[in-house]
Amino acid sequence: MTLSDARKFAIAPMIDWTDRHCRYFHRQLTCRALLYTEMVVADAIIHGDRERLLGHDETEHTLALQIGGSDPVKLAEATRIGVDFGYDEINLNVGCPSDRVQSGAFGACLMRDPALVQLCVQAMKEAAAGVPVTVKCRIGVDDQTPEEVLPDFARRMRQAGADALWVHARKAWLQGLSPKENRTVPPLDYPLVHGLKKEHPDWFIGINGGITEMNAVRDHLTIMDGVMVGRKAYSEPGFLTGVDTLFGEAPFDPDWPAIIEAMMDYSTRHIARGGRLSAVTRHMVGLFAGLPGARRWRQILSTEATQTDAASTVIAKAFAAVSPHLEGSAPASAVA
Repeated sequence: MTLSDARKFAIAPMIDWTDRHCRYFHRQLTCRALLYTEMVVADAIIHGDRERLLGHDETEHTLALQIGGSDPVKLAEATRIGVDFGYDEINLNVGCPSDRVQSGAFGACLMRDPALVQLCVQAMKEAAAGVPVTVKCRIGVDDQTPEEVLPDFARRMRQAGADALWVHARKAWLQGLSPKENRTVPPLDYPLVHGLKKEHPDWFIGINGGITEMNAVRDHLTIMDGVMVGRKAYSEPGFLTGVDTLFGEAPFDPDWPAIIEAMMDYSTRHIARGGRLSAVTRHMVGLFAGLPGARRWRQILSTEATQTDAASTVIAKAFAAVSPHLEGSAPASAVA
């Protein structure tokens, strides 16, 4: 499958959530979705523990690395390193509104300086050795007028050579709202993003923000090139079992015992390297949302899996609470 095909549905980069364990788990539920790392700051990539920050399992592909930063030279170097680590795409974060990115003057702050972002993307493209470079942004920040800001920003990104633009269809408020509130409080403006796509019919533009139903994904795909889903995919990962049908695949018939066995094997390897079971299972808690036995599944993973000496057999114990109810069942969100 090509990267352009995979972009039809992407799981959003989410700080502290879409780590390598989360991505391995999500890949058990969808073969086709494009997966993203957490945002990794360019300075950390250049000076930090690269294997810890960038290492991934080969099964995670198709896989994109999201980088944060505002220095074209550093972003170019981080891009080269990401390419060497085998990522299929390098993405620049121009949407995160957290205090961390504001103190570093990157993320959503960069919406105020599209000329600088243009230079950053140009530098990343030159360093990427043919690997696609993309941008994820908001429709604007603070008192900006999105109808003016977003079209200009998009044109600049295209001129810089960006291979795709992902747009979170909300403003970001850099003062007065927390990162959590910035994901829900600013109103969504899907028509603005839809209109942007119509202005660029031959350039990939994807949409993100507030999309929680598979029918809504399909509706957006009648206009947009791709849909990116974040919180829904994380809090109710069973939603992902419906993704591959978007690519013309047969409806997903999950082999739950095989999926659980894969996660147990993965967890055993992680523990053998000195890790803890909870680093893996914290991403799995919402898997069976809406199905009988889900509460007991959550309880076991939230308590026993967090113990320092917990082994992967805890996953089997949790699964035993839900497995009798699974034959012919799929989480409702996967087929909605």
